[in-house]
Amino acid sequence: MLDKVYTALVHYPVLGRDGRIITTAVTNLDIHDIARSSRTYNIKKYYVVTHLPAQQDIVKKVLGYWTEGFGKGYNPNRSDALSIVELKSYVEDVIAEIEKNEGQRPIIMFTSAKVRPNTITYEEGRNIILNDQRPVLLLFGTGWGMPKELEEMCDYSLEPVRGKSDFNHLSVRAAVAIILDRLIGEAVLEK
Repeated sequence: MLDKVYTALVHYPVLGRDGRIITTAVTNLDIHDIARSSRTYNIKKYYVVTHLPAQQDIVKKVLGYWTEGFGKGYNPNRSDALSIVELKSYVEDVIAEIEKNEGQRPIIMFTSAKVRPNTITYEEGRNIILNDQRPVLLLFGTGWGMPKELEEMCDYSLEPVRGKSDFNHLSVRAAVAIILDRLIGEAVLEK
């Protein structure tokens, strides 16, 4: 159901270049651009997931400026997009909040630049979103991907945006926009 789709950008735990678990830095662009894409596709809430207090402060300042401060009046569209953003420390906090608000655990799909054993196509993902009554959480990672512990929490992996390309290193902002369009798109919004 389109009124129960959520996105989350995970900054911890994610993999570093060397395969170790790290925390990545929150960027102003990711907060803004993913909020705009999420709001465009009627995502219910976009979560920014980071456990570091300094990184949380950055998110709070950006959101405060655009949803309560000068930016709210200066650019109402930006304020509207950022109004769906919520900060959480851990993915488990996101799942718990969705479960509390929706009354059931969400179906969790993660994105990857690699094909995984539980990989589904965008068409299969769209069918789940449209036909399953449960909420759906789309996890987007930063860094060099998600660790096994997060992958194992997920029900499905979405196919890579460019699975057969010899170069596959899109910015997460671009990947979110492409994936939301493939899963939801105009045809789905008209239903």
